[in-house]
Parts: sequence; structure tokens; C-alpha cells
Amino acid sequence: MKWNQRIFGTSLLAGMLFLAGCYGGGEAEKDDSVKTGDGAESNDKKVLYLAAGGEIPSLKTNGPMDGLSQTILQNVIEGLFRLDQNDQVVPGVIDDYKVSDDGLTYTFMLNEKAKWSNGDPTTANDFVYAWKKSLHPDTIAPQAYLYGPIKGANEIQDPDSPSYGKVEELGVQALDDLTLEVQLENAVPYFTELLTNPVFYPQQEKFVEEQGDKYALEVDNLIYNGPFELTEWEHDSKWTLEKNEDYWDEKNVSLDKIEFRVTKDTATEVNLYETGDIDVANLSSEFIDVYEDSDEYNTSLKSEVYFLRMNQKKDELKNVNIRKAIDMAWDKEQASKSILKNGSIPAYFLVFPGFVELPDGADFRDANGDLNKGTVEEAQKLWQKGLNELGVQKLTFEMLSYDDEQRKSVAEFMKNQLEKNLPGLTIKINQQPNKQKLELEANQDYDLSYSGWRNDVADPVEFLTVFQSDGAYNWQDFKDDRYDEILKKAQTDFTDEMGRYKELQEAENILIGEEAAISPLYQAGSARLIKPYVKGLTAHGNSTFTYKWTTIEK
Repeated sequence: MKWNQRIFGTSLLAGMLFLAGCYGGGEAEKDDSVKTGDGAESNDKKVLYLAAGGEIPSLKTNGPMDGLSQTILQNVIEGLFRLDQNDQVVPGVIDDYKVSDDGLTYTFMLNEKAKWSNGDPTTANDFVYAWKKSLHPDTIAPQAYLYGPIKGANEIQDPDSPSYGKVEELGVQALDDLTLEVQLENAVPYFTELLTNPVFYPQQEKFVEEQGDKYALEVDNLIYNGPFELTEWEHDSKWTLEKNEDYWDEKNVSLDKIEFRVTKDTATEVNLYETGDIDVANLSSEFIDVYEDSDEYNTSLKSEVYFLRMNQKKDELKNVNIRKAIDMAWDKEQASKSILKNGSIPAYFLVFPGFVELPDGADFRDANGDLNKGTVEEAQKLWQKGLNELGVQKLTFEMLSYDDEQRKSVAEFMKNQLEKNLPGLTIKINQQPNKQKLELEANQDYDLSYSGWRNDVADPVEFLTVFQSDGAYNWQDFKDDRYDEILKKAQTDFTDEMGRYKELQEAENILIGEEAAISPLYQAGSARLIKPYVKGLTAHGNSTFTYKWTTIEK
């Protein structure tokens, strides 16, 4: 596994929904005191104050999963495994597990100390129930495709299969309260890493059924078995996590409370940081020049790639020359260096450099290099050819975009460059909060969409399967038979490792080099200010955060 990561408060190198904006929130008036038994006050309560770019889209483990949703879920609910401070897979609610010699049967032994916040133990049936729910047609999770390696999962999701919807055929069973058995279709080397994703987290059947349609909508409609509990949730405004005293590993949780505050713009966030009301501030480009020499300034390169979706439901975007021209006609280097300025790098790829090392020691990126990289003149020739094929002289497209300032600036830069370099093109930007943006994308109610992806496992299929024709997130009507063939095989056949990677390189070339189904924008970097007393704030390579090991050292 290769990607850059920073454990904030220390500095180190180590190691994907799509992507929301910033993470965090905080109260304007902080109270670090806690009442003691005799009525006196002590100032030793450890509270972390953060800012968030918008509302939490969902806290259902089978719901839509952006970076913010995943961050909150992985701090309040714990699955079989989690990622540690170095992005390594470590046990969650299990004591141990074993794998059969053929790699097809996993047996997980749960920790008897793991319990829900209602006092009930976390059981094997909690996983069986949640996993089947994530695959049932009535409650299917957007990330249900991650269940692919488990026996029966693909057939259950396939409307043309006799097993469609028959979740009882899923290869998972509770051998007893504390023993979970999982059968795989094929041995998958990254299976335990998959299980760190919230779509594999447990749900307690009794509680969930009691809540009905209200489950996970408010604080009272949730129970927790992770390091923290959600104790306050004022939608679109603020929310609070507090230490879960019944968490099996609570002795290693230092923070007493985390307070999040929704801030819609960077200027407000930076002001809150400067006045001491929040402890971490995400910086957009206009603030980087001001703070880059500060000891509190931190940057990292993330394992998330942004790209422009081109919706082929729109007739004009079915034309490959139009798509290639759009991909080629704007300056990606300038966008990264002059607009973002946070360590992001221009992308002519989907699988970024350093993500996967091949068995022969080469980088996965080496074979394809920069895809569809050309000059403005080349783009203009493709554009004119496409216009001639369509029999038009002008085209107008709406570009769906995020509503935060930094990505708005990138969208405006793309608009200006494309309109300047492609005569007859008009771009109208539709700026939306992340939750609404996801809904529009899922309904394919857009022409172009500024989008992105972050990884769950360190394998190229993690990015490439997004665009399978029958994939849950192929929100642009891209279809290529060879591409589908390669991706379906790559998810089940690991017998020839080198041959598998070569076919995945072929698939990436089809997606971008041949079809220009997407226009890669950049691999994201991040720039933040972090108070020196915040230690161990773990930023994972997949752009989510874990607060289990964070502490305040004043």
C-alpha cells in the first residue's frame, strides 16, 4: 500500500463516494471545564473543536457515503476491522480471526467486551443482518458492489439472476453469538481491508426495526459501539461527539468531546481558528500564501482523484471528439499550482502515481503515463471535428459543481479556459451543496459534473470499477464491453497477478485515452492549520479522519 498520509501533531509518511468538502465544526463559545463531584470545576476536559463544510448526508451504514459521513461513522460505529494511525488494517470488534487454506472461508471471533450504547453486546448476527440489508433491493447500499467477493453477493444484486434479492443466499452466517463465518467466491488478497469500510459495519436488528423509517435520522434513532457517541445533531448547523464510556477500548480514547460546526466559507473558518474557537482550519488557496510559513501549517497529498464526468445521456456528449476536446483544452498544471496551491498535482490519470507497485517493481502508472495529454491546438481540431459530426456550430453545457470556495474557483477556471479555447462553447455552472449535488449526479440530471473518488483498498479496481456499465456509481452512461470484461475478471481472478495489472492498465487507457469518458482534473492535496496542542489527529489516505488516538496536550 503506497500513499502519502500525515498524522497531524506528528509528521510521518504512510499511505475514495465520493467526496464532500471539509471535515469538522466547533462552538463559538468553548467550555473546557467539567463539574467535579463537589461542585468545583476542573479544566482538564479534553475537547476538540472542528469545522465542517456542510451537513452529514447520512449516518446509515447502507446509505450514501461521502467523506464526512464515513468520518463520523468510523468514529461512532466499529466493524470487524479499522485503519490505524498508519493506515494499516487492525482488529476492530474482533479478538481474532482465521482463514482457510484455500482463502475462501473467514471465521471471525468477536470481542465479548464489545457492546452497543444500549448495553447489548455486539454480536455476529448484527453483521449478518446489516450485510443482508445492504444487499436487499429495498435497502441496497450505494456501495453494495464492495460485497462482490462474498459468495452469492453479485447474483443477489443482479436483476437478471434467479438469485436476485435472495439475501438468504449470501455466504455469511452467525455460528454463535460471537462467531461470524464468511464464505468467498474467490480468494481476495485485500478482503480484510475491504471490511474497514462502513458498508460492512454492524446494525442491531432489534433497535433498527424499532426505529423503522426514523433510523439514523436523529441522535435518538442511533446506537453506537465505537469510540464516540453522537450526542447532539442540529442539522446543517452543528453536532457533538462524546467519548463512549462503554467502548471496549475506551482506555485508549483520550478526547472527552468533539464539537463540529458547519462553516460555509474558508474566511469564516480561518477567523474561528484565529480567535481560538476551532482547533483545525482547512485552507483554500487565497489563504495559503498567508500561512505557508507558519509552524501550524500542514500539507499532505491524498489518495483521492477529482475528474469531470461527461454525461453520455446528453446526445452531444456521446461524441468522443467532443469529450476528448473538453479533456484536452484546459491547463491542469495552472489549476493545481495557481488555483489550488495546496499540494494537489495535475491528473492525466485515474490511478495515481505511487498507488500500486507491480510485482516487477514498476509503478502501475508507468505503462500509460499521461493519458489524453495534448495541446490547445489539438483540442481545437477535435472540437471542430466533433461539431461537424453533430452538424452544429455552438454547444452549451451545464457544469454541476461543489459549493465551497476552493472548488468553485476550479470550476470557474475550467469554464473560462474551455470557453476561451473551444469556440462556440458555453458553460453554465450549477453550484450545489454536496448532498444535493450527489442527488443530481445519481439522477444523471447534469451535463458535466465536477466529481471525485477516494479509495477503500489499495488496488486499481477501487477507482476503475466506478465506471463499470452496471456499477452503482456509473452516473454518466459510459459503456464499453472490453472495459466491463476486464473489471469483472479483475475482481474475481487473482491467479496471474502481473497479467491482471496489465489488463487493468488497458482498462484505464480505454476509459481515458480512447474514450475520454472522464476528464481527470487533479490528485488532491490538502492544506490545514492545526493548533500545536492537538496531537495524533489521524488523517487517512482516503480523506477520512479517526479521532480515537487524538489528544489535547495544553
